[in-house]
Parts: sequence; C-alpha cells; structure tokens
Amino acid sequence: MDFEENELMVDRDKIQFDLIKLANGGRILRLSEPRSGLALEKKLAPADAVVRQKEKLLRAFEAALARVELAAA
Repeated sequence: MDFEENELMVDRDKIQFDLIKLANGGRILRLSEPRSGLALEKKLAPADAVVRQKEKLLRAFEAALARVELAAA
C-alpha cells in the first residue's frame, strides 16, 4: 500500500514504547506507530525521572503524528 493511499494514517492507541538498555548502561526510549511508520527515539538522561521524560517524548511524538495527518489531508 502506498503511503498516500493509507486513509487512516495513525492509530494513537497503537503507539508502542520500547525502553532499550545500551551496553554502556545508558537507555533509549523509542516510540513508534506501526501504521504510519513514524518512530521517535531519545537517549534518556540518567538524572531525570523516566516517567517525566516519557511524557515529554510522547507529547512531541503526538505533535509529529498530527503533522503527518495534516500533510496527508
């Protein structure tokens, strides 16, 4: 299916969260939405709470999803 032919671009209920532990002890939080193929990842700051960083990244991800929806309209 062509990207432009996909009527329902995103499904916010299907946003996936992956917490990846790096060999050096660091961590990366990855958010992805399978239908649109959009993914966003950020290395987490060890001094900050993971929940707060997750909420901030989720807001940015949802804004990016909204831009994808507008661009497809």
